[in-house]
Amino acid sequence: MRAGRLDRRLTLQRRTLTENDYGEAVETWTDLATVWAEKIPVRGAERYAAMQTVAEVEERFKIRYRKDLTPLDRVVCNGITYDVLGVLEIGRREGWEILAKGRAE
Repeated sequence: MRAGRLDRRLTLQRRTLTENDYGEAVETWTDLATVWAEKIPVRGAERYAAMQTVAEVEERFKIRYRKDLTPLDRVVCNGITYDVLGVLEIGRREGWEILAKGRAE
């Protein structure tokens, strides 16, 4: 993996369940790591829903290999939160390719 292409800061987040004061399960996201990534645009779309315009983007991110990354995590890049659609291994423990969908509001 070429280090020169890893020019974006990407925060990996993991979903955790905690309890509030009433004993109810509350979903929160905690930062797992901040890594360098290559951002590759895949597609963008804009639609009209619930009386407002919503923009959705799909991106591919390439990062160095990590043992703790799962498809249940999410990523944050440039203030946009992306839901992970899939995680593919690049080479043999060389890196990960993350396909993610985000919504700009």
